Amino acid sequence: MKQNLFSRLVVTPLRKAWRGLTSMRTALALLFLLALAAIPGALLPQRDLNEGKTLEYIADKGTVGEWMDRLQLFDVFSSSWFTAIYVLLFVSLVGCLTPRTWEHYKALRTAPVKAPRNLRRMPRHISETVDGEPELIAERIEKNLRGWRTTVRTVEPSDRYPRGAVEVSAEKGYLREFGNLVFHFALLALLITIAVGKLWGYEGTRSLVADGEQVMCNTSTAVYDSFRSGAMVDGTGMDPFCIRVDHFDADFLPSGQPAMYDAKMRYTTDVSAPPDEWDTTQVQVNRPLRIAGSRVYVLGNGFAPTFTVTFPNGEKRTETTVFVPQSTETMLSEGAVRFDTPAGMYPDEDQRRKHQVALEGLFAPDAVFPQEGLLDSASPVPDKPYVAVRIYEGDTGLDTGRPQNVYTLDQQLIDQGRLKQRTSVNLALGEQTALPDGVTVRFDGYQRWVSIQVSNDPAQTGVLISAIAMVVGLVISLMIRRRRIWARITPGADDDERRSVVEVAGLARTDQAGWGDGFEEQARGLFADGRTERTKL
Repeated sequence: MKQNLFSRLVVTPLRKAWRGLTSMRTALALLFLLALAAIPGALLPQRDLNEGKTLEYIADKGTVGEWMDRLQLFDVFSSSWFTAIYVLLFVSLVGCLTPRTWEHYKALRTAPVKAPRNLRRMPRHISETVDGEPELIAERIEKNLRGWRTTVRTVEPSDRYPRGAVEVSAEKGYLREFGNLVFHFALLALLITIAVGKLWGYEGTRSLVADGEQVMCNTSTAVYDSFRSGAMVDGTGMDPFCIRVDHFDADFLPSGQPAMYDAKMRYTTDVSAPPDEWDTTQVQVNRPLRIAGSRVYVLGNGFAPTFTVTFPNGEKRTETTVFVPQSTETMLSEGAVRFDTPAGMYPDEDQRRKHQVALEGLFAPDAVFPQEGLLDSASPVPDKPYVAVRIYEGDTGLDTGRPQNVYTLDQQLIDQGRLKQRTSVNLALGEQTALPDGVTVRFDGYQRWVSIQVSNDPAQTGVLISAIAMVVGLVISLMIRRRRIWARITPGADDDERRSVVEVAGLARTDQAGWGDGFEEQARGLFADGRTERTKL
């Protein structure tokens, strides 16, 4: 009694749920649902791609943004609901394909089915009297069915066939189901390889000044400005390589939109090799550098102004610092630079920290002044470089040990009076300004910088192969038609033993129109004696 109750309340519902989950209809529904679930990931900012932009978006939306964040709409591809759909689709495909594969294997080993009792009921049918004995006509039909799986059966005499009969059963189009299986197994492989790539892959970005001096070596996660990786990547065992950017060119359309980026790079997989032995290459948009299993892309670019600060004792400090574009159309950029005082100039640490120098402001590659003293840029082409900077003295925060934004100064230090503004000035190329204590600041020029992305996906080859296999399987399943044909040849009347009655019937497994309008002509070609032109089935 208890066993029956358990079977009715537990086993039977689980069996029904499993059958429903592993049906092809459910798999297609889950695939469609997965496509719908990916839409927010394409339309909304994602935290793992740009956390700053995502937080800004949430703040702008207020309460709606907070609820969207709770629903994991800004972490779509790592969300619990997206993962659930992904896993259910995986299980559904496995449960659906396993029995279908076995059934297809058995179908390949099974002879074509016997001819139906009444061939006249088939969608396509002809009946004619032909010269020849049944065995010879059956042999001729089997020969003309080249490429078909055929079986010839002899029917013993009976009430229905007093003189016996010979039947030919033929079937073709097994590749259709094979193509279906290839498509779905390739889809399953695609899901697996994408998961592998997410678990063992990583992406890192870094901004490099294109002066041929700044080098980045892929030996640690610490060399990147931002780094995100799969759960199985701990930052050790990365394939080592080094790159540097020697020169960068950017072409722009008249509207100011970028037309093409071209970065000349040097690279090596031997981190101990001297730079003059490194290989050279050009990296452009959609033309990455492939090295050590990784791809190196150029994502963005900008300008890095060079400033020289001369302290009262005559010592100089020169810095080239990346400025971030505010607009890609004009490349008006903003940034900040920090200078420490020369060693020994101020033996007292407090005095030294009070005399550090910092700059914050704008860089315009093609300067215009729409208002008095207000700097702007007319185009991204560096025809008239200018900077507008605020110069500060005091504690820049270099000794605090706290992480700082490299593109802006610490507003808290300014509010506390520990970093004081001394002047605000516009400087053309080569111009300088002096502070009351004898410190001078000179705008020396600029370099181009590029933002590069290193992408390592160990499953990218598997993804490509799976995608190609999906397309091949889909094409096969759409082009191949599953069809069956039967022929029954019975001896003629007693007074005409040299003639036989031939019935030919055809059935398309997918649709009744699978044979086309010329079935009768094609069927007659099966028992043609060779002197008549035969139409290919």
